[in-house]
Amino acid sequence: MNLLFFSNFRHLISPVKKRIRTLQYLLTDYLTATAAWFLFVNYRVYYISHPEDLSGFFIETNGRYIGALIGIPLLWLAFYALTGYYGEVFRKSRLKEFAQTFAVSLQGNLVIFFGLILDDAVMSYKSYYYLFFGLFGTHFLLTWSFRFVQTHLAKVRISKGVTGFNTLIVGGNTRALQLYQSILANDKTHGYRFIGFLNIQDSEKYELSEYLPHLGSLTDAPQLIKIHQIEEVLIAIESSHYQEVGKIIDLLSFPNLIVKVIPSLYDILTGKVRMSFFLGTPLIIISQPALSEFQANLKRIFDITFSLSALIISLPLTVSVAILLKFGSKGGVFYTQERIGRSEKPFKIFKFRTMIPNAELNGPQLSSANDPRITRIGRILRKYRIDEIPQFINVLKGEMSVVGPRPERRFYIDKIMKHAPHYAQLFRARPGITSWGAVKYGYTENLEQMLEQLNYDIYYVENMSFYLDIKILLYTVGVVLRREGK
Repeated sequence: MNLLFFSNFRHLISPVKKRIRTLQYLLTDYLTATAAWFLFVNYRVYYISHPEDLSGFFIETNGRYIGALIGIPLLWLAFYALTGYYGEVFRKSRLKEFAQTFAVSLQGNLVIFFGLILDDAVMSYKSYYYLFFGLFGTHFLLTWSFRFVQTHLAKVRISKGVTGFNTLIVGGNTRALQLYQSILANDKTHGYRFIGFLNIQDSEKYELSEYLPHLGSLTDAPQLIKIHQIEEVLIAIESSHYQEVGKIIDLLSFPNLIVKVIPSLYDILTGKVRMSFFLGTPLIIISQPALSEFQANLKRIFDITFSLSALIISLPLTVSVAILLKFGSKGGVFYTQERIGRSEKPFKIFKFRTMIPNAELNGPQLSSANDPRITRIGRILRKYRIDEIPQFINVLKGEMSVVGPRPERRFYIDKIMKHAPHYAQLFRARPGITSWGAVKYGYTENLEQMLEQLNYDIYYVENMSFYLDIKILLYTVGVVLRREGK
């Protein structure tokens, strides 16, 4: 058992392996895009513009030709990255990859065709069709062929157990054992490298302990996931413990963790859940991110663009506020405080100081509408949310987003989670400068309001979209203009 336990680490898909595989995809995509453009230019010159001249390959040394040969493949890489192709390089489906490559190639080549080629002088309009399908066909076939080879080889290595994903089982008795044995009995490993299992209820003996190490109880899950680099969790608990599923999911709220659960018989019979069957066992994937790779990349690009614009536009205001704070009250200009962000990572949040120095000398305290600790200047800054402007620096650093659940201190998170353990779901998203909960409540003044605000933030995390972000931003503008901040 010990040999099995430690061998799991030799072949796990580490961050280094992921970066190497991503670089491989980037390199081959760049080379195939370069080759496709080179072949297309020759087709364009010899078979469309000068069919009478077939003297050899068309190679130029002018800046425009070289620039296109280098620049267009780089644009393709940016386009692929934006659509999320390089997000998870070891979990690709060959069929889905074919469809994705076809769709992205079609869209990208339409842009290139209408932007760079449509003004070509041609003998007839049929030439435009030949040009487009020549460009699209060459690019798609070259790109997909090399991608297929790489993805197929990765699938073979995973199916043979050469590489895999560190996996944890929650549950230690009949259902867990049946699931484990059904996976082991299959010729293909499907990438699972079992590290061990966690129990739900304490017992002197667990059926699964003869096959896998018992790593502890459910409360140990967050720590074990970090230590063992767990990428997937299978929940296989007995029917009598299904009331614990909500608690389990809350403890497994990690952004990139895949969580699957065997549904109850009631769920199956009533059709309450959508399921996929794995080796004859129904499993529900319950950890799919609300945002697709494309939307997540779009959100990040928006965050960076919006934050840079906001910092530049607000520079005169920032300087004025800094002068007022420096000479108008005692204390520094900026205020930093540790908050808890995505994946429970602590970070320092930046704000303009709105309170007197040593405002929390007696411990953490929530502010209120008539809080005597807030300075006269600070009250104005809070009303118009000007004190939040420095947080755009946190957004640029990747610690926050423009829109997301407001980050809280560990002191208050511990208090909230005693009443609402599902607060842990918020750790799946980057915290934001503004949020749906903040729009509704502004600065919360007590635990009851924090719990009420949590409902809106949970809704946001479960329904994240670019549209919802824009909607919340518009509501935030309305709050600021109506001076409803507090």
